[in-house]
Amino acid sequence: QVHLVDSGGGLVQPGGSLRLFCAASGSIFSINRMAWYRQAPGKERELVAFIGNDGSTHYEDFVKGRFTISRNSAKDTVYLQMNSLKSEDTAVYYCNAFSAATVRDSWGQGSQVTDSS
Repeated sequence: QVHLVDSGGGLVQPGGSLRLFCAASGSIFSINRMAWYRQAPGKERELVAFIGNDGSTHYEDFVKGRFTISRNSAKDTVYLQMNSLKSEDTAVYYCNAFSAATVRDSWGQGSQVTDSS
């Protein structure tokens, strides 16, 4: 089983930056991909970006060039650097880990990112 704790959210003005953190514990070896999703008020949860075990990354068009997903060498912490934030980036951001062996998704508790303007 994988346990995720995400943090780093807060209030930010448009154009500002924030960095989200996701710490994984438990069966880390089973993780094939880690990702960030977000859910804005009244909307469905959507993928933001993911990073594979080989280090390959994917970004949704609405964050390309602004957000960067990365991880530490131990592969137990994933980051989301968010720059040039827009009001429409306001959402709860969730860390996700996918394990192909068990076909299971694990989720963090969510971090709120809010436009402070």
